Amino acid sequence: MKLAKVHVTNFRSVEDSGEFDVAQMLCLVGKNEAGKTAILQALAGLNPHPSTPVFYDLERDYPRRWLTEYSKWHQEEPATVVVTKWELSQEEKASITEKIGDALIDQPVTVYRRYEDAEPQWHLPIDYKKAIQNLIALEGLNEEERLPLLDADNSPELVTALEAIPERTQKQQSLLDRVNAFPVKSVRGVVTDILKKGLPYFLYSSHYDRMVGQLRLDTYNSRKQGEQPPPIEGGERVFVDFLEYAGTSLEEVLTATTYEGLNARCEAASSRITFQLLEYWTQNPFLEIEVRVTKAEANDPPPFNQGVIARARVKNNLHRMSMPFSERSAGFIWFFSFLATFAQVRKKGDNLILLLDEPGLTLHGKAQTDLLRYFTDKLAPEHQVIFTTHSPFMVPPDNLNSVRIVEDRILQPKPGQWVSEGTKVRNDAMATDRDTLFPLQGALGYQITQNLFVGKHTLLVEGPGDLLYLQAWSSALLRRGRTGIDRRWTICPAGGIDKIQPFVALFSGQKLDTAVLSDYSNAERKKFESLRQNRVMEGQRLLTFATILEREEASIEDVFDPRLYAGMLNQAFNLNGAHAATGQRLIDVDQKTTRLAKKASAYFRALPSAAPKFDPFTPADWLFQHPSLLDRDEPAVVETLERAERVILAINNLLE
Repeated sequence: MKLAKVHVTNFRSVEDSGEFDVAQMLCLVGKNEAGKTAILQALAGLNPHPSTPVFYDLERDYPRRWLTEYSKWHQEEPATVVVTKWELSQEEKASITEKIGDALIDQPVTVYRRYEDAEPQWHLPIDYKKAIQNLIALEGLNEEERLPLLDADNSPELVTALEAIPERTQKQQSLLDRVNAFPVKSVRGVVTDILKKGLPYFLYSSHYDRMVGQLRLDTYNSRKQGEQPPPIEGGERVFVDFLEYAGTSLEEVLTATTYEGLNARCEAASSRITFQLLEYWTQNPFLEIEVRVTKAEANDPPPFNQGVIARARVKNNLHRMSMPFSERSAGFIWFFSFLATFAQVRKKGDNLILLLDEPGLTLHGKAQTDLLRYFTDKLAPEHQVIFTTHSPFMVPPDNLNSVRIVEDRILQPKPGQWVSEGTKVRNDAMATDRDTLFPLQGALGYQITQNLFVGKHTLLVEGPGDLLYLQAWSSALLRRGRTGIDRRWTICPAGGIDKIQPFVALFSGQKLDTAVLSDYSNAERKKFESLRQNRVMEGQRLLTFATILEREEASIEDVFDPRLYAGMLNQAFNLNGAHAATGQRLIDVDQKTTRLAKKASAYFRALPSAAPKFDPFTPADWLFQHPSLLDRDEPAVVETLERAERVILAINNLLE
């Protein structure tokens, strides 16, 4: 059976959640106090796992503001807490067909539970009339034998009709025996019995035990059996799970008879657990887990001053030192303990649905992403997983169909009057409250920044005008049969040289081939030196127009012949008459700089106040919309494209 839909009602803040779909992995997103935990606990109570018992208590769990109305509203039967719909496997369908023939209706099975119910209740999609006909056919009754049974529409009526026959034939008796052999002597009973075996337990986890760093082994079993104090704690159970996760066990360690045998088991366990940990802990690849079993030292604190002690230590191979497991960061201990615990859950192979309440709260965002990957790779293939979060890093951005928004919907019918409709779960991943949507927005924002304008080979330029110029030059050169920008490059405006370092740092984990093409001035010399000294970029991947054009200072506009650039300014800003720019006017306007963009800015400042203001993007946008300008054969265009091709060749050479 696979859970397909859930509908929670009459439970704490959840008066009516609305029906919502459930995938193989489901993420419930919402802010604190939205009701996420209530949803999980209501679902856990449907068929709780014995290790995590959850039960419904009317006075504790029924929505408090309506508790006094309960007896009036639910006179005939207890209030329903959760209704679930399930898809059957082909094996389950075949087992049912074997018992009652093809009487299943093509609808999901409904399993629900109410206050006071001792077990889950079932609504089965069965055509009972057809099931009775199938049972009669299976026994091969003739027309005469069938005649007394024609009015039987279900199994109780069939049994009554059969028992009323004074002298039953052999086939009639066989049919009666078949039905009486069914659980509860009914079709419903036999089908329910088949499906109960496939109904998963709900394993609810909100408190995640953290593994202790050391454990006294020789007294563990007797403490576990209650033969001596103190009782076993959760962290100690995780340590035993950890030993099994590492490929050994408490019994194997205790029964080792030689030092070499014991040492071999410890080293093997250390190696295996380190490999498994580093697969999903990418925060620090230099860690190594060590398992040690030694006799107790007399001066250690009790109970570790007697008997045989197993210790877990974490070695940092970069710093050449180790420390007790219990002294590592809270996030590392949590992550490691979670992996060890749920590896045992997977190993036991129980039919479970995992309900995880706010997992990974102590983890760094990158570690939460690792945890989400563990859910996808290890847990979801074997169990349906439903977890709650309010962290953007626990929202799967590549599988938003598995996200449901949980919100405590509040209405304002009148000014100053607020009314709660209770917790709602939305299939459409939309919410009325911005705070509720924040984790989803954060996840999408992070995903967008990892992909928007970024490719495997990314060329960072200063602004959007640079991107337009490069595309215009490339297209013009290709039209002439010359070299254009290699299509493998993705050009991304970074916003200036000051933004290069944070941009490269932001995408450093994406294994991108990144290069920079930037303007250069003497005033920015220290910024470029800083980029090289801090090794933000390899020196050869930090291109400047000054280097390519062999000038002391240069920006992207210096690729243009001044005559051509002046004509672009006139067209882009509607300069004419006495205000029209010429190549010579641009050259002469400011002798303190050789950069064409600076000269253009000075030229515009000298115009009357009513004239347009200069900005470097407008001429780039104009050229991109009028590419035919670069198809002319006049000297200003030819010289411009010569320099443009030098720039493009320098960029493409970085791909070799």
